[in-house]
Amino acid sequence: MLLRFPFEYFTSKSDTIMSYLSQIQNTEQSWSESKAQLLAVGIFQNQELTPLGQTIDEHLAGVISKAVRLDDLTGKPGESRTFYDDDRIILVMGLGKKEDFDSEAIRKAGGSIAKTALSMKVTSLAVECLCTCSEKLDCQALAEGLVLGSYRFNSHRTGGEDGPDLEDVTVLGGDETKLSKGAIIANGVCLARDLGNHPANVATPTRLAEEAQRIGAKGDMNITIFDRQEIVEQGMGALAAVAQGSDEPPKFITLEYRGGPENQKPIALVGKGLTFDSGGISIKPSGKMDEMKFDMCGSAVVLGVMQAVAELKPALNIIGVIPSTENLLGAKAFKPGDILKAYNGKTIEVLNTDAEGRLILADALSYVTKKHDLEYALDFATLTGAVLVALGHHATGIMGTDEELIQKVKASSARTGEKVWDFPLWDEYCDEVKSKVADVKNLGNERNAGTIAGGAFLKEFVENDTPWVHFDIAGSAWGEKEKPYGPKAGATGNMIRLVIDLLKI
Repeated sequence: MLLRFPFEYFTSKSDTIMSYLSQIQNTEQSWSESKAQLLAVGIFQNQELTPLGQTIDEHLAGVISKAVRLDDLTGKPGESRTFYDDDRIILVMGLGKKEDFDSEAIRKAGGSIAKTALSMKVTSLAVECLCTCSEKLDCQALAEGLVLGSYRFNSHRTGGEDGPDLEDVTVLGGDETKLSKGAIIANGVCLARDLGNHPANVATPTRLAEEAQRIGAKGDMNITIFDRQEIVEQGMGALAAVAQGSDEPPKFITLEYRGGPENQKPIALVGKGLTFDSGGISIKPSGKMDEMKFDMCGSAVVLGVMQAVAELKPALNIIGVIPSTENLLGAKAFKPGDILKAYNGKTIEVLNTDAEGRLILADALSYVTKKHDLEYALDFATLTGAVLVALGHHATGIMGTDEELIQKVKASSARTGEKVWDFPLWDEYCDEVKSKVADVKNLGNERNAGTIAGGAFLKEFVENDTPWVHFDIAGSAWGEKEKPYGPKAGATGNMIRLVIDLLKI
């Protein structure tokens, strides 16, 4: 049965306990009128206090300046000291070099302030509008940092060991519109973190479909969800094969947001929704197999972006596509040597069942690029361990068919601080995924250019010369070193801010 959900309201079945700020307030009131438990100001590495910091220092009879003279407060990024004024705590946060105080530095400062407030177990916080100290005047970045820094994943913990959540944050004299936008974007990132962090018995394909329904209802989107039978009937042989080893119902999810003119070409966002990956018959080693719950982080990127789209309502047409299943062992599991037929009719020789992400993406990419005349398509997938070998946890590997689009992605990377590095997709690499018994095989040459081979395989399923960029997020979706606005561990929600910048929302 084909389920369609146009313009209807759905009650989310989510059991997530949200542990992050949902919004940032703005006020033109004086700092002295604030009732917040903690007031945050800044100091640069040249030991120059921010404007409100100077005012507070005078109010406290120069006690902050004294700490500076004694080198107890240097202004290094993330360094902080606390002072006291009656019933209020004053937090002075190091901002780094003033000449380097750009959007990313503002975002990091916001994250550091939020994390410090959490460690102090306060629930209310007032923050000087640090953006006035930068030529960027980027209140959006400040809000992103504050919300992302407030994130904790406590959905499955019954105790209160971490203390209370940060509930109320007000920026003194900020830009209300930019603060609101930053909070909305950061909430999309936090949603992606939550979905990635949930175990596979919670974040199932059905759960992803429920989240899509909730987001679609909020954003007046058309939602289409195929179940196992429709997936087979649609001719999605690659997704159907990966799904046949699991009793968990697979889902093929499409969200269509139509905020732009009818004749405007839509942009497609495709996310790998492999909610648990055992490797199938080509089973993975048992060590760290629990981390394979993160194999759906590509779908979390799409859902995070679409949640922000639902709130911001840009004048764009955007299609989100999520193929979702588990990859398990069982009597019906697909096998090495099997030949599958994808949605676009191409045949695939399976050499390794652990290279399954590219199989389910093959159906998704061919489906959306065949059915729609797109401006461009992006896909997001924890696709290869090889990208981790190449780039570590510091960057996302990208490759694609359109150099202009790749350059735009790089520009958004520079603006958002979400690092990418492009790999070549030369004909020589594309030849390496040709099969002798089918059209293509799901591996390249053994142990060579594994990340590029994944991209070369996917290229075979991008129809109608659609401009396309592939994001291999296997190194950046989880496991990165903690940033001032990043989580201590677990899913990062990376690439959502980059995509929203690229879309110019």
